[in-house]
Amino acid sequence: MSSYGYFSYSSNEALHLSKEEVNLLSAVLSLIEREMKHSIDRHSRSIIISHLEVFLDYCLRFYERQFYSREVINNTVVEKFNALLDEYLTNDISERGLPTVAFFADRLNLSAGYFGELVKTSTGTTAKDMIADRLVNAARELLNDLTLSVTQVGDMLGFEYPQHFVRFFKRRTGRTPK
Repeated sequence: MSSYGYFSYSSNEALHLSKEEVNLLSAVLSLIEREMKHSIDRHSRSIIISHLEVFLDYCLRFYERQFYSREVINNTVVEKFNALLDEYLTNDISERGLPTVAFFADRLNLSAGYFGELVKTSTGTTAKDMIADRLVNAARELLNDLTLSVTQVGDMLGFEYPQHFVRFFKRRTGRTPK
């Protein structure tokens, strides 16, 4: 079941089906129902399990497909994410600390897992990496202000300790903030 990750999502984001897909899944469910009504024999269990696997595999196919077929909706979510991220970095970061994927998913009324998959499929990069890249860009801008120390920049960007900021910056850029 762990390979069918959409079971952990909210009902509004898990699976969007066309009428044809609903009919196909209904047909597979009918086969399962028919087998369950059939008198039990040594093949019953394996047939039911096989039908369930087919059902779940179709669901997985349709689920993965929706990230591509709902591109306009997904792009809107990514645009909203970028706007929220800009707003957060401008107004909230010093009060709230480092931004998280879960925070933005919640603001967009999506589960973190679904939001992460949507962003990755739409942009080719993870939401976490997008946040980190924006933090690095903000850090670079602040570091250009020679009146600010590295500690002050880290603090302004929501890092609890200066060494965390230095480590983050070096890991992302290959260079120290200085």
